[in-house]
Amino acid sequence: MYVSDLALTDFRSYREVVISLEAGITAFVGQNGQGKTNLVESIAYLSTFSSHRVAGDAALVRAGAERAIVQAKVQRGGRSNLLELEIVAGRANRARLNRSPTRPRELLGQLRCVLFAPEDLALIKGDPDGRRRFCDDLLTLLGPRMAGVRSDYERVVKQRNALLKTAGAARRAGSDGDIRTLDVWDAKAAATGAQLLAGRVRLLRDLRPHVQHAYEQVSGGQGTAEVSYRASLSSGGDDQVAEEELTQPDAVEAKLLEAMGRLRAREIERGVSLVGPHRDDVELTLGGLPAKGYASHGESWSFALALRLASYELLKGEGSWDGDGEPVLILDDVFAELDTRRRERLAELVAPAEQVLITAAVPQDVPATLTGVRLDVADGKVTRGD
Repeated sequence: MYVSDLALTDFRSYREVVISLEAGITAFVGQNGQGKTNLVESIAYLSTFSSHRVAGDAALVRAGAERAIVQAKVQRGGRSNLLELEIVAGRANRARLNRSPTRPRELLGQLRCVLFAPEDLALIKGDPDGRRRFCDDLLTLLGPRMAGVRSDYERVVKQRNALLKTAGAARRAGSDGDIRTLDVWDAKAAATGAQLLAGRVRLLRDLRPHVQHAYEQVSGGQGTAEVSYRASLSSGGDDQVAEEELTQPDAVEAKLLEAMGRLRAREIERGVSLVGPHRDDVELTLGGLPAKGYASHGESWSFALALRLASYELLKGEGSWDGDGEPVLILDDVFAELDTRRRERLAELVAPAEQVLITAAVPQDVPATLTGVRLDVADGKVTRGD
């Protein structure tokens, strides 16, 4: 799989740009603020409908414009597909596939990308929401239907929280309040949450050996990296359920319902849902110790890279759940952040990929082993380099 053509209209800093790409290695080179990352961000956005830089879509639309349009032609298994997404801040995206209108969700899975960026350090050092998002984005790439599950769960939790707040306010005012509909929302949250939670646990089970192997390669065998899922199914979050049981949606649904019943009084008092996938975390350990707080800066970088390399391996084919389509690899200003040893190891690992897109401030930031096409980016223009 690779992107052969990219066209942007009012996306980020670009009023309009059209570029042709090739399989193999392409480096976008230019000073900071010239729009290199905007180009690769647009490609990655078509893959997951999310940006690695911002949480919302508003920043993706060029200042003064009403909408942004991203078009990409994707070559995959001898077929060519034209993907088009219209982004309107605060409104639902509109999509076209091979020039025919379609639901945006139908584009998911047409292009698979794995993106490395300096922001990936937050996977190791940051809050649980980043690690949950990592899992859910990868789940969507592996099985696009999970986008609907994820969206449904977020909607249900939002509605359930609103009901809990109303019930809490009523009790503080001296009324019992009508919480009969809470049982309905408990059932909906448990049903959708069980699918999402079980999907994450299965994902991490399949990802685990790839993470261990990738960390060994990147770090040169210095330490053992482990990933596991920490569910919020107990009142204090301390009693862990066996992993095998957590892979079964029916069993998870029953446990979520039980936990919601047990925590109902506290949830009404606080006005928030205290159990479910939105409260879970991914535990990352290095040599048996939590990576967050114990890993050095270099070790944290190695772990973050291992997570992305493992994602690539899982998607690539033999390790993928549906075995269709080697993903595009994007390295956004990564090499400048790495020491010489990690830079060389990463370059060796990604070089065989079908398409690698790199951004760098200067040509010297691109390792010599990654020879390919150079595109210079300056003043909103993309030109072929020397």
